Amino acid sequence: MTDGHQQRRALTAAEQALQALQSGDSERARQAAARAAELDQTGIYSRFPDAVGIAADEIDASGAVSRSAWERLSVTLGPGPLQAIADLEAQGPA
Repeated sequence: MTDGHQQRRALTAAEQALQALQSGDSERARQAAARAAELDQTGIYSRFPDAVGIAADEIDASGAVSRSAWERLSVTLGPGPLQAIADLEAQGPA
Protein backbone atom coordinates (compact mmCIF):
# COMPACT_ATOMS: atom_id res chain seq x y z
CA MET A 1 0.00 0.00 0.00
CA THR A 2 1.32 3.41 -0.94
CA ASP A 3 1.59 6.18 1.63
CA GLY A 4 0.30 9.25 -0.20
CA HIS A 5 2.14 11.64 2.10
CA GLN A 6 5.46 9.91 1.48
CA GLN A 7 4.89 9.89 -2.27
CA ARG A 8 4.08 13.60 -2.12
CA ARG A 9 7.39 14.16 -0.30
CA ALA A 10 9.14 12.29 -3.11
CA LEU A 11 7.51 14.63 -5.64
CA THR A 12 8.57 17.64 -3.60
CA ALA A 13 12.15 16.37 -3.42
CA ALA A 14 12.20 15.83 -7.20
CA GLU A 15 10.93 19.37 -7.70
CA GLN A 16 13.66 20.66 -5.39
CA ALA A 17 16.25 18.80 -7.45
CA LEU A 18 15.05 20.53 -10.61
CA GLN A 19 15.07 23.91 -8.88
CA ALA A 20 18.62 23.28 -7.70
CA LEU A 21 19.70 22.46 -11.24
CA GLN A 22 18.03 25.63 -12.49
CA SER A 23 19.96 27.67 -9.93
CA GLY A 24 23.26 25.89 -10.61
CA ASP A 25 23.51 24.11 -7.24
CA SER A 26 24.80 20.67 -8.24
CA GLU A 27 25.23 19.26 -4.73
CA ARG A 28 21.74 20.27 -3.61
CA ALA A 29 20.36 18.75 -6.82
CA ARG A 30 22.09 15.43 -6.17
CA GLN A 31 20.89 15.32 -2.58
CA ALA A 32 17.29 16.13 -3.46
CA ALA A 33 17.24 13.57 -6.29
CA ALA A 34 18.55 10.88 -3.95
CA ARG A 35 15.87 11.81 -1.43
CA ALA A 36 13.19 11.61 -4.14
CA ALA A 37 14.28 8.10 -5.09
CA GLU A 38 14.48 7.03 -1.45
CA LEU A 39 10.96 8.25 -0.66
CA ASP A 40 9.45 7.03 -3.94
CA GLN A 41 7.15 4.04 -3.47
CA THR A 42 6.00 3.63 -7.06
CA GLY A 43 9.24 3.61 -9.06
CA ILE A 44 8.51 6.92 -10.77
CA TYR A 45 11.88 8.35 -9.73
CA SER A 46 14.02 5.22 -10.07
CA ARG A 47 16.14 6.66 -12.92
CA PHE A 48 15.93 10.27 -11.78
CA PRO A 49 19.09 10.39 -9.60
CA ASP A 50 21.26 9.17 -12.49
CA ALA A 51 19.85 11.82 -14.82
CA VAL A 52 20.27 14.51 -12.17
CA GLY A 53 23.84 13.31 -11.60
CA ILE A 54 24.67 13.80 -15.27
CA ALA A 55 23.15 17.28 -15.24
CA ALA A 56 24.95 18.12 -11.98
CA ASP A 57 28.25 16.96 -13.48
CA GLU A 58 27.64 19.40 -16.34
CA ILE A 59 27.13 22.22 -13.84
CA ASP A 60 30.39 21.28 -12.14
CA ALA A 61 32.24 21.17 -15.47
CA SER A 62 30.73 24.08 -17.36
CA GLY A 63 28.40 25.95 -15.02
CA ALA A 64 25.23 25.02 -16.91
CA VAL A 65 22.95 22.11 -17.79
CA SER A 66 22.79 21.24 -21.49
CA ARG A 67 19.58 20.87 -23.44
CA SER A 68 20.27 17.17 -23.89
CA ALA A 69 20.57 16.70 -20.12
CA TRP A 70 17.22 18.47 -19.63
CA GLU A 71 15.73 16.20 -22.30
CA ARG A 72 17.09 13.16 -20.44
CA LEU A 73 15.53 14.45 -17.23
CA SER A 74 12.21 14.91 -19.00
CA VAL A 75 12.20 11.29 -20.12
CA THR A 76 12.97 10.00 -16.63
CA LEU A 77 10.15 12.07 -15.11
CA GLY A 78 7.36 11.00 -17.43
CA PRO A 79 4.16 12.99 -17.98
CA GLY A 80 3.32 15.63 -15.44
CA PRO A 81 4.24 19.07 -14.14
CA LEU A 82 7.87 18.20 -13.44
CA GLN A 83 8.32 16.93 -16.98
CA ALA A 84 6.93 20.25 -18.20
CA ILE A 85 9.66 22.08 -16.26
CA ALA A 86 12.37 19.93 -17.82
CA ASP A 87 10.80 20.36 -21.27
CA LEU A 88 10.81 24.14 -20.93
CA GLU A 89 14.46 24.11 -19.88
CA ALA A 90 15.33 21.83 -22.81
CA GLN A 91 13.83 24.39 -25.20
CA GLY A 92 16.24 26.99 -23.95
CA PRO A 93 15.67 30.74 -23.67
CA ALA A 94 12.59 32.15 -25.35
